[in-house]
Amino acid sequence: MTSSASIPTAAVIWDFGGVLSSSPFQAFGRFERERGLPADFLRSVNATNPLDNAWARLERDDCTLAQFDTLFADESQALGHRVGGAEVLALLEGTLRPEMVEALRRIGERMKVGCITNNIRVSDPARAGAGGKAEVMALFHHVIESAKVGLRKPDPRIYRMMTDALGVDPAHCVYLDDLGINLKPARDMGMRTIKVGEPGPALDALEPMVGFALR
Repeated sequence: MTSSASIPTAAVIWDFGGVLSSSPFQAFGRFERERGLPADFLRSVNATNPLDNAWARLERDDCTLAQFDTLFADESQALGHRVGGAEVLALLEGTLRPEMVEALRRIGERMKVGCITNNIRVSDPARAGAGGKAEVMALFHHVIESAKVGLRKPDPRIYRMMTDALGVDPAHCVYLDDLGINLKPARDMGMRTIKVGEPGPALDALEPMVGFALR
């Protein structure tokens, strides 16, 4: 995390899962314990060939859900334990973090806010907006979804798409994500970044960057 309250902030750009909603890694952990898998096994599958594995292809909309189910199963089997991709997708639904949503709302009243999310296409529109997600997405001035644009983080082009859409200089942006691999390209562009774990510390870091209370 690069922090400097002296740089004026024009926009705050957010990841969604693990930032505005709870991390799917918690559900991954429960699944691994229930199935007797090694700790962090699912994350290790996703971290193998991360730019072109089954997960990357699905988030770029380069494969169908059925193909992802088989591809992920093959990749996980190669690491010692076969897990179907459909089983993993069932673990992704997180719950909204009210304090982060409130911070987003307050920031959006004073400056630009954008969301860059690595996601997948869903056939049911109701599912896409389930759990209040649609109302939160409506708070953003611009949203980029990987499955719709055919790019995913950490491809640097997706960050540039956002700053161009918002009409802001990266040096005047703050970017929040729960994954370090996704923070690096933003930082390389000149953005200040915050790695999000629990909401409290993230908001402690963000408040001086925007210059007003978020809680």
